[in-house]
Amino acid sequence: MAVTTVFPALARVLALQRHSLTSPYLSATSLRRFYRGDSPADSQKDLIEIPLPPWQERTDESIETKRARLLYESRKRGMLENCILLGLFAKEHLHCMTEKQLNLYDRLINEPSNDWDIYYWATEAKPAPEIFENEVLALLRDFAKNKNKEQRLRAPDLEYLFEKPR
Repeated sequence: MAVTTVFPALARVLALQRHSLTSPYLSATSLRRFYRGDSPADSQKDLIEIPLPPWQERTDESIETKRARLLYESRKRGMLENCILLGLFAKEHLHCMTEKQLNLYDRLINEPSNDWDIYYWATEAKPAPEIFENEVLALLRDFAKNKNKEQRLRAPDLEYLFEKPR
């Protein structure tokens, strides 16, 4: 009883160690490794914002090179959700886009610095800024609705690169 009143933290660790005899998943080390969430006392002064260079339209590349680059950039994103969504979208739509549409798509996937923004705009969880509201985003939003109820659990295989466009 005296230990719990004088050293409450020590009492918790001892209780966890006793419990770890019955549960191998819970141990004293889990106390240190457990995610506590955002603390209201956290000033977030240690966060660093890394400035990104501004997006610039590439006018010096051929349309075939642009399609190939956009296909690659659609498949290799910072988060799996966009790898799947944009990779499948690119597989289905890039080959029939006009040069203007390719430029709009290029801007859409490369100008925002946060991939979550693109995902939220495509799934209509958040409104997109006016500059991105265009025919390509409308096409992406329609694709994200998955009206045909296709199973989209992973990015497309690369074999389709060698098939003739439909």
